Amino acid sequence: MKVFHSVPEAGHQLAGQALALGNFDGVHLGHQALFAEARQHGPAAALTFLPHPGKVLQPELAPKLITLLPRKLELFEACGLSAAVVQPFSREYARVSPADFERALLDELKVAHLVVGGDFTYGAARGGTVATLREAAARRGAQVHVVPVVNVDGVVASSSKVREYILEGRVSAARRLLGRPFDLDGTVVSGAGRGRTIGFPTANVDTQNELRPAPGVYAIRVRLKAEPNGPWRPGAANIGVKPTFGGSEVTIEAHLLDFSGDLYGQELRVQFLERLRPEQRFGSAAELVGQIKRDVEAARAVIARADG
Repeated sequence: MKVFHSVPEAGHQLAGQALALGNFDGVHLGHQALFAEARQHGPAAALTFLPHPGKVLQPELAPKLITLLPRKLELFEACGLSAAVVQPFSREYARVSPADFERALLDELKVAHLVVGGDFTYGAARGGTVATLREAAARRGAQVHVVPVVNVDGVVASSSKVREYILEGRVSAARRLLGRPFDLDGTVVSGAGRGRTIGFPTANVDTQNELRPAPGVYAIRVRLKAEPNGPWRPGAANIGVKPTFGGSEVTIEAHLLDFSGDLYGQELRVQFLERLRPEQRFGSAAELVGQIKRDVEAARAVIARADG
């Protein structure tokens, strides 16, 4: 998949193609529906923005991103897109008029098909609408395709809903809207080493991901970046401050089931399948060990269902 870092950089290389427009944070089922529509009209590309417009226009209210750009682009490619345009977003860019935005897409990129959701707006003060985009496209012999929202059991697939579920720890609900488990990438760094002393060694995962599931214990799968086509290894993870040991810093600690080896320094991806329980404080290390054993068995059952 080709990646262009602005509309001018892409130039005419997308001429005649289909272009899906949006932020696409999370690349959930609603976004995937736009990409599927775009692919119906030949080679398909996506236009997205960096940083997220909310971080520029209302930084104090900006959402935590579900997917950082590298993961987003990876998901774009998995959805069958042949190109992506990552347009820098700034306060100056936010003042671009709807007419100039139309010219950029239809005259500069020369795309033949634009694919949007029904609530799509663009340009300064969100002055452009689907109706004005249709008119601008029609004047140039191009077409606009509007994709309806995707509902999953009555819930609209949206980035805000996915984000809400993850922040609540409802990762299995988020999975239904994403069409895949929520994941994050990280590097294994040194920790306190307590897990090994109680018989459950853990990998302390340092991640740049903005969004983390709520504190608690989760059934997970882990894949090492060094093994991109390797197995998904089952595990259980704790997100929280480890209150039994008087911790105060939130960490992500992953215990891989039936695994032995040194993961220090390794890059890995963690998939969150289901929250098993909230984080809790135990009266002793022995009580904690007993609960961890139950957590491991619960994780095995969840992962067996997910793999089945």
